[in-house]
Amino acid sequence: MSTPRLVALDATGDEEFVTRLRRIWDRGDAALPVDPRLNAGRRHDLCRRLRVGDPVADGDALVVATSGSTGAPKGVVLTHDALAAQSRAVHERLGVDRATDRWCACLPLAHVGGLGVVVRALVDDVPLQVLPRFDVDLVDATLISLVPTVLDRLDAATVAGFRWIVLGGSRDPAERPDNVVRTWGMTESGGGVVYGDRPLPGVEVRALHGELQIRSAGLLRCYRDGSDPKDADGWYATGDVGSVDDEGRVSVVGRRDHLIITGGENVWPEPVEAILRELPGIADVAITGRPDPEWGQRVVALVVPAEASDAPDLESLRAAVATSLPRFAAPRELELVTAIPRTALGKIRRSVL
Repeated sequence: MSTPRLVALDATGDEEFVTRLRRIWDRGDAALPVDPRLNAGRRHDLCRRLRVGDPVADGDALVVATSGSTGAPKGVVLTHDALAAQSRAVHERLGVDRATDRWCACLPLAHVGGLGVVVRALVDDVPLQVLPRFDVDLVDATLISLVPTVLDRLDAATVAGFRWIVLGGSRDPAERPDNVVRTWGMTESGGGVVYGDRPLPGVEVRALHGELQIRSAGLLRCYRDGSDPKDADGWYATGDVGSVDDEGRVSVVGRRDHLIITGGENVWPEPVEAILRELPGIADVAITGRPDPEWGQRVVALVVPAEASDAPDLESLRAAVATSLPRFAAPRELELVTAIPRTALGKIRRSVL
């Protein structure tokens, strides 16, 4: 039997992707889904860095590049056993019935949010539809995974037509119908492991010194460079700050490395962004911290105005934030920009702000 190797796979949003993935797995190889939107140079760099063509361990199924929202992507090695455990847990939580349910995969398949839909359908033999993007006229499914920016564009009747909408990507403060379930997870966990505020079956979540940690059979085996981020007892430190109450409910505050410390006070970007995003005249917004000789860091708002001729001013932003948050959380600087850099799943790429 030949040595299993890592094979690059164009992550095209079509049925052919599923066919090619099956062939790779049938040969005993592992697949690296590559975003087809990458230019030739970036594709070559990704394949070189993650060592396409080199051997993988028996049982390895996927190497998935992390989103790169906080830096250079890493290759997350997921085994067939891990994928099976994650799939079973999701389907148990959602009560999936192979006879009546059908998944639609319409998010980018190079990322775990879209790829996870395909994997769950294949592993548990659930009917699957694959589309290059969400199209209300083409979708024919009871189960779908979306990001908030797509969900916001759908009317109530379309949303109600799904049995479950699994919501991933960026944090979502909006009110949602009962058939929308927010998820929390990462590439290293094989996708979402907390649905609503409860861990999936078989998933343990704890907060240690304020940082959320995960232990489950669905976790990565290692990174492609061979390093294993899990501790000796199998716990993976996520880098997210949060808490777990006595009844097991999980609350996520934000990424530890997103925290802005200004004048000795802690400011998380996401609550500030949620307030500003609701203001008229703002099409998109991101909050970041910049070095400041007096405050250590100053809170900066990067704003995409809805109309370039009618951009908001700094004082109106500060006043809006101060109605709900301490005044130290209000931005001290405003930058008008044409776009906020985001990943394919809608997460702000904070490392380049």
